[in-house]
Amino acid sequence: MNKQVQFIDWGLVDYQDAWDRQEKIFADTLAIKHDNRVNETNTPTPNYLIFTEHPHVYTLGKSGHPEYLLLDEEGLKEKDARFYKINRGGDITYHGPGQIVGYPILDLDNFFTDIHLYLRTLEEAIIRTCADYGIEAGRYEGYTGVWLDADNEKARKICAMGVRASRWVTMHGFAFNVNADLNYFGHIIPCGIDDKDVTSLERELGHKLDIDEVKSKLKGHIADLFGMDLV
Repeated sequence: MNKQVQFIDWGLVDYQDAWDRQEKIFADTLAIKHDNRVNETNTPTPNYLIFTEHPHVYTLGKSGHPEYLLLDEEGLKEKDARFYKINRGGDITYHGPGQIVGYPILDLDNFFTDIHLYLRTLEEAIIRTCADYGIEAGRYEGYTGVWLDADNEKARKICAMGVRASRWVTMHGFAFNVNADLNYFGHIIPCGIDDKDVTSLERELGHKLDIDEVKSKLKGHIADLFGMDLV
């Protein structure tokens, strides 16, 4: 039987605001799990799939390298961008308009308790969405995320990933470049990889896409792969 998951699209939301909202849902879910364990109760935990877009922002994961941001305070202001150090895995990345940012806040006890499989399943949903548009995407051995031409010197990344999990509850997620302004990636060493390019659906196809259509396809693939009923 499929697990019920609440789907929410926050639209364009400031990064800090989205992070605060995630932290609240994450903490509430962990509190339910704690109560269940301590009181030997069986209150079901909620599950969420959240889509959003952010104004221009750079985020640095826990093990990230601040020197991979190539802008100073003045440069950030000039580019109308913010910078945050955050508590996910992974290095530095960029979020901005035209990019689907996905925050699955799932209790993996409701699905499968395997972070490696969790990441591969999210990647598969992006790979299938790219295939819907005639683009052959895949994985790059040794790296998370979704890539094009990963087996040759033209390798370029279309989706970055960085997650956090505690007691099998997940937060943070993925950033899928649909119509994103790729120039912003020029001001960082994305995910610490300085010899690989970044791309988007728009760049690959030569035209802007209807982002709502892409979201619809993507959420359908996530639901199928995880066995979710989105409500």
